[in-house]
Amino acid sequence: MLDDMLDYVANIRERPVWVPMPDAVRQHFRAGISREPTPLQDVHREFMDFVLPYAGGNVHPRFMGWVQGGGTVTGMLAEMLAGGLNANLGGRDHAPIEVERQMVAWARQLFGFPDDASGIFVTGTSMANLLGVLVARTAKLGKAVREDGIGQTGRLLRAYASSAAHGCIAQAMDLAGFGSDALRLVPVDARACMNVEALRIMITQDRAAGFEPFLVVGSAGTVDVGAVDDLRILTDLCAEQNLWCHIDGAYGALGMLSPEIAPRLDGIGEAHSIAFDFHKWGQVPYDAGFLLVRDGRQHYDTFASPAAYLRRETRGLAAGSPWPCDFGPDLSRGFRALKTWFTLKVHGADAIGATIARSCALAQYLERRIRAEASLELLAPAQLNIVGFRYRAPDPDRVNAEIVAELHESGIAAPSMTTINGKLVIRAALFNHRTQIFDLDALIDAVLRLGAEATRRQ
Repeated sequence: MLDDMLDYVANIRERPVWVPMPDAVRQHFRAGISREPTPLQDVHREFMDFVLPYAGGNVHPRFMGWVQGGGTVTGMLAEMLAGGLNANLGGRDHAPIEVERQMVAWARQLFGFPDDASGIFVTGTSMANLLGVLVARTAKLGKAVREDGIGQTGRLLRAYASSAAHGCIAQAMDLAGFGSDALRLVPVDARACMNVEALRIMITQDRAAGFEPFLVVGSAGTVDVGAVDDLRILTDLCAEQNLWCHIDGAYGALGMLSPEIAPRLDGIGEAHSIAFDFHKWGQVPYDAGFLLVRDGRQHYDTFASPAAYLRRETRGLAAGSPWPCDFGPDLSRGFRALKTWFTLKVHGADAIGATIARSCALAQYLERRIRAEASLELLAPAQLNIVGFRYRAPDPDRVNAEIVAELHESGIAAPSMTTINGKLVIRAALFNHRTQIFDLDALIDAVLRLGAEATRRQ
């Protein structure tokens, strides 16, 4: 099994990015529960025949569609070790907890947070953003909100994010009990960054109308085009207005590992909380999301729930308080920290930072290729590592949708589609550390060919 997965990664270029799943394969997974034992080698054969050939493809260097990292063999092997150890990272006094605590300390160091800042691994940034909203809620309404609910005061609270922010921010407001309408979407400028003057006006207007602003969510790398809000101005404004500043840095926050990219994140270290993923730009295998909170006590007060069966001791296995479960909703937690720890130690933070900078340089190369082709239109220049463009045609939406479908089904490449200024565009998000310039050339060559064919069929 290990040999097969090493071969899979080593020979990934020989495979299509994605293969449509035949009906017979899909039907294979409609069988009832297995009541009798099956030899391991037979189940492994099923995996090789029915699962591996039809994977999503994000290990492939020409997977360019969604914000997903490519993973590493290092992380894969660490997952095997973690599975064998079968550690529950909810709490108690054992070495895996210390690995996670070291990762928290490294995150503090990366962003310049104080020594009493707290952090926790979660599934991904969607969950980390929800936890960040909950910590901001406790900071505003006090610990009593956990027993009393948000009450009338909470129903008047307002949060702000740019209109380009990820949809999980509105979902977080919903799940935190405020309702998604409590999130005000701030207009963006031509670069898709939050218009801070518009934000200031909205805050003033809401206060005049009897609402109570409490939270601003800045974006460090928007999902559509990779825009970075002016984090320095945002954090300064939040300090001035006494608002909690949370940063959705799903992938962009790890730009702090790169000396070339870090200056564009100026101000992120002054935020109250930061949500990000190691499984995107950090290349850690899924899943490895993270929340970092400046005020560790506020974080603890939001989630700690002492119970008799979780009694903390000063000696023995039940020592080591506070436990990770005091900083999030999960008591049962996998050892996500190990594959992240291995990835950083084996490859080194500087090498990961160089990979991040290289993905941005590749995006700039792709932008130049697009600008050089009269048949292509650039709609989202590279701000970080995402480029949006389309093929010029009389019916561009239909033609570009056809191009992307053909790219996927042929296995040549897997970009995605998004809408920018009302126009349907091809979106190339360059996160895989295996991607090379010739992969981008292959994408452009295929788009030109498929676009010409689709236009002739009009």
